[in-house]
Parts: sequence; structure tokens; C-alpha cells
Amino acid sequence: MTVLIAGGGIAGLTLGLSLHQVGVPFRIFEAVETIRPLGVGLNLQPHAVRELMALGLEDGLDLVGLRTAEVAYFSRQGGLIWAEPRGQEAGYRWPQFSIHRGGLQMLLFRALQELAPGAIRTGAAIRDWDETAQGVKVRLCNRVTGHDLGVAEGTVLVGADGINSSIRARLYPDEGPARWGGTMMWRGVSYGPRFRGGRSMAMIGEKARKFVVYPIADTEDGGSLLNWIADLTMPEGYRWREQDWNRAGKFDDFLPRFSDWRYDWLDVPGVIGAAQAVYEFPMVDRDPLPRWSFGPVSLIGDAAHAMYPIGSNGASQGIMDARVLARALRDIGPVPKALCAYEDARRESVNALVLRNRGDGPDRILNIVAARAPEGFEDIETVMPEAERAALADDYRRAAGMEMAALNASDPIIPP
Repeated sequence: MTVLIAGGGIAGLTLGLSLHQVGVPFRIFEAVETIRPLGVGLNLQPHAVRELMALGLEDGLDLVGLRTAEVAYFSRQGGLIWAEPRGQEAGYRWPQFSIHRGGLQMLLFRALQELAPGAIRTGAAIRDWDETAQGVKVRLCNRVTGHDLGVAEGTVLVGADGINSSIRARLYPDEGPARWGGTMMWRGVSYGPRFRGGRSMAMIGEKARKFVVYPIADTEDGGSLLNWIADLTMPEGYRWREQDWNRAGKFDDFLPRFSDWRYDWLDVPGVIGAAQAVYEFPMVDRDPLPRWSFGPVSLIGDAAHAMYPIGSNGASQGIMDARVLARALRDIGPVPKALCAYEDARRESVNALVLRNRGDGPDRILNIVAARAPEGFEDIETVMPEAERAALADDYRRAAGMEMAALNASDPIIPP
């Protein structure tokens, strides 16, 4: 029987590719009519890149992304707090990639179209399902028109349909909307000059006012295509729920708060002003769940554990979910027992990561330094010694499954 997958995003497409790799039949149902390269930038950590390379996607990743060499943290005044190499520059066997989300999704989509033509059905959302003696029977509909599109039957159903998952909503009908922690993000893509060698991620400021920027492509003139995020903590009572997830933002709502953030290595207002469009997102997540799997139904990716975009882990954790689940379905079969084995391997550690990101994850270093030296510093060692900075970074790597020695000693979850 067939594995039914709700959602053709990064986690759902990776699961489809992984099931094809291990010879387990599947079908993906995606609610949108046409999959397009939407979104902004993201980072893929080495443990997730390892899995995509095992699927034969290394060349494709190099075409649509850049191999990240460094992450660096700066005070509001532009002082360097901490920098460390990333990916292969740090000694990992696999790189870290900075990449446009839409470019990654299209890479996965086209690979799956080539390997398993007809496995993805677009314009078809899963409206509901019933358990059967053989597994599940799902009822399909067009999400825009509401028209009935018939049924499909399978052995298990996997919800990979994102932070507003309809599968999760049925499993947890009283959960309500996503949880907002008070931060709005304005995101955009701009052409600009290369900084710190052209392969660095930079985090500047602190939680209440933060700017994140990194290149996702090189330009022919020697510059970069820069993905950036401007975060502001909003006052209590801010009406975020009335806003769309992809609402066009207004420069006047946030640019004045960054107008004097000019450094000898980066002109923040210049980068923001060079964007042709800006989008406004509330920084939201969902509370960790006590259970992902119910009989023949389970959740992966943001449907299971939507987290704040801190520490560059959301997409990577969805990819890891997909690979562990595919291995369980191969080894145990497309049955509820496999879903439970997958959940046992993943849920506890990822739930802990959701909570860590609520505490600002590795970006917490910015808040500590801002509290100790609100006017800046001459010598970071007098504010936060190197051993303390290194310990904070190491702690998050371990929590995220990125501890280098352990990762380098391991093989892909499903070998190529």
C-alpha cells in the first residue's frame, strides 16, 4: 500500500525522494495548483546537507545556493562579539548552504518529477480522512473552490503541511492559532557588496532590534544577492493576527529604527533600501506536542514542530524528520509501528530545540553582551570571555544534532 503525504514543501518533498530511494510507494497531495519558488532565504546545516547529498543533490545545491563559511555576531555598535567557521570550513565533512527557500523547493520538486512522474498531485488538499482496515482513506478537495476531488487510500498518512497544518488541526482541534512571542520580522532580498569574504552570515544587535544578513548568490559584478531579516519587538497589544503571513511590508514601519546602522563592512540601511519589495512576518511557533503519531497518521516538519527561525534549523530539522521516517517505513513497513519508531527517534530532541529557540538559541549571545555593555565595548574579552562565548555556541550545536565529531563519524541516515 501507499504512503500518503499532505504537503509538497521541503519536508514533504524530501520524504517523497527518500521513499523513492528505499522503494516505498507514495503519493504527495499539495494544495496549491502550481508549485513556485516562493519565500526568502534559509540555511541548511551539515547534518541536513549530508542527507540531501545522499539523495544525489550536491550539484543542484551548488547551483541554487552558496556554501557558508562563517557566522559572526556583532553588537549594535558594530563590534565583533564572536565569529566561527561553518560547514566544511569548520571541519565538517559536509557544507552548510545559504539558499533561497524557493530555489531549494524547486530543486526537490524537479528531482521528484524526474524520478517519480505523477507522484505529486497539485491543487488537491486533504479535507479529512477515515481510518480503515488497510490504513486510511482521505477525502480530497480544491482548497480555493471547495470542489470535491474524490478519495485516495493508503496505509499511512503523513502531515507535512506546515505551521498551519490541517492534519495537526484535526489531531489537536483545541490548539488554536500559532503562538506569537512579540517579534515582527521584515524580510527582503537585495543586491549589495560582498562583506567578510562573501560567505558569511552576520547577526547584529539584540532581540529587541536585530538585523540578520547573508548572501544566497554571487553576482557577475563581484557583489552578492543578500537575504536579510530585520526584527523588532512590538508593544503589547500589537494586532499581528490580522496580518497575512506574506503581507507586503512598509519600509517606514521599521527602516527608521536601523537608519544609523552603518559600519565599515556593511551599510544596513543601504541594504534594506536596495530591496525592491519587503514582506512582513510575525515570528511565530507552536507549543511542543506530547505526541505526533495517532494510529496510521503522523506529522513531520513544521506541522510537527514549527520553531522560531533562530539558529538556522527549521528546514534542516524537517529534512531530518523525512529521512528518519523513510528509514522506519523501509525497515518496519508502512504501518503505525513505523510511525511510532520515527517519533521516538525525533520528537523529544526537536521539542527541546523549539523551546531553546524561544530563548533565542545561539543568538542569546547578542542579548547577553547588550545587557553587559549597552554602549558598546573596546575589548569583547572584558565583557564576555572567549570560553563563555565558545561554550554557548557548543551547547546549541549539541542540542541541534550538529556536534562535529559525532556527525563526522556517522553515515547518512539512508546511505546513497
